[in-house]
Amino acid sequence: MDYDLENRLTKFGENIIDLCKKIPKNEITLPLIDQILRCGTGVGANYTEANGASSKKDFRNKIYIAKKEIMETKYWLRLLARADENLAEKCRELWKEAHELTLILSKIGSSAR
Repeated sequence: MDYDLENRLTKFGENIIDLCKKIPKNEITLPLIDQILRCGTGVGANYTEANGASSKKDFRNKIYIAKKEIMETKYWLRLLARADENLAEKCRELWKEAHELTLILSKIGSSAR
């Protein structure tokens, strides 16, 4: 288990990139790929920004955005699993990791009040 959250979020983003590379490109999957790539990699960027925040308010805001991004990623993973059943298991694995990350970011956000 990786306890360095920034590293864990980076690995998650890398796994999202790897998943997107495997998805067959068609009229259904292209918009899904675009969406999941943005939010699945954006969560780590927002967490990194939070760590460099200029104030407690800025920190809370960036954590909130990171939490929104990871929740959105869960949504798109579910739709991708439906769009390509060959990737369903990988999507489920990533969804589980995204769910754990959601809980962690929620805890950080509620502790920063």
